[in-house]
Amino acid sequence: MDVVTSLPAPITRVPLSSATLPPVDQSSPAWPGEDVESNGITLHVRRTPGEGDVTAVYVHGLGGSATNWTDLAGQLAGHAPGIAVDLPGFGRSQPPAGYPYTIDAHADAVANWLRGLELGPVHLLANSMGGTICIHLAARHPDLVRTLTMISPAVPDLRPDPRRMSDPRMVLAMLPVIGNGVRRQLAQISPRQRATQMLNLCFADPSGVSQERLEETANEYAERAKQAWANPALAQSTVGLIRSWLAGGSRSVWRQLPHIAVPSLVVWGTEDKLVSVRKAPRTAELLPRGKLLVLPRTGHVAQMERPATVARAVLGLWEGARDGTW
Repeated sequence: MDVVTSLPAPITRVPLSSATLPPVDQSSPAWPGEDVESNGITLHVRRTPGEGDVTAVYVHGLGGSATNWTDLAGQLAGHAPGIAVDLPGFGRSQPPAGYPYTIDAHADAVANWLRGLELGPVHLLANSMGGTICIHLAARHPDLVRTLTMISPAVPDLRPDPRRMSDPRMVLAMLPVIGNGVRRQLAQISPRQRATQMLNLCFADPSGVSQERLEETANEYAERAKQAWANPALAQSTVGLIRSWLAGGSRSVWRQLPHIAVPSLVVWGTEDKLVSVRKAPRTAELLPRGKLLVLPRTGHVAQMERPATVARAVLGLWEGARDGTW
């Protein structure tokens, strides 16, 4: 199996579950969605049926949505009921007026929403910016979290790298004068082209993505183009993420990690263009009960690119948390 688990101490070997899992079917549609109001917060969610008394809650990254978890949630459906959320301003979750789009605001929104549902501690799974959000959530609301899985969490990584842009013209679009024309050019890109650009950015091997998943992503881009809140949410959340990287003292992401006492799994792809895999060991080491799984030939969204392997690692975490061996 393509996993890298031989890493320097104190990172220890990640146990992979031997549980029977269903075949990954990339032709299956996204799980059914609905708006769920809780504690005055309304989020669009996609539910996965499952057994067990601990719910799995999935939090997407910057520019993503609940559909980023379709295949992994399908793998884990037999082991826990699942709820994949659209963060405020993303997917189909219309944000409340004046929503600030900071990392703290996202963390508090999800935490307050979960608290209102009275689910008890949940298995929290997050990708990219969702990982940063859930670091803050787990550190500040420990009673809500049973285990934490982070896939390429967006920890501070300020290196300049043109590969981190889905379209290199995005830098020019931010400049005065010439930016107007560049933004008009970018606006002409079709939803399918945008979907292809994003897959090329986030996957190590986009050729493995099914036509059904490509069409699903293109349809989401077409839907976002009609949402007045989508572009402001993306832009302001990007600013909020970068500000969280620059925060010092107790607000630093690195200072939050040691306060997360629950069993935790960090998953990273060696070909991640967005957040360097070099950040992986430090992230796992700072978690008191953290372990690291590094996947070769994998990009920024391992839950989409390697759902079966990620599922086995997640189940290993859940089993270890249950029997006290993690």
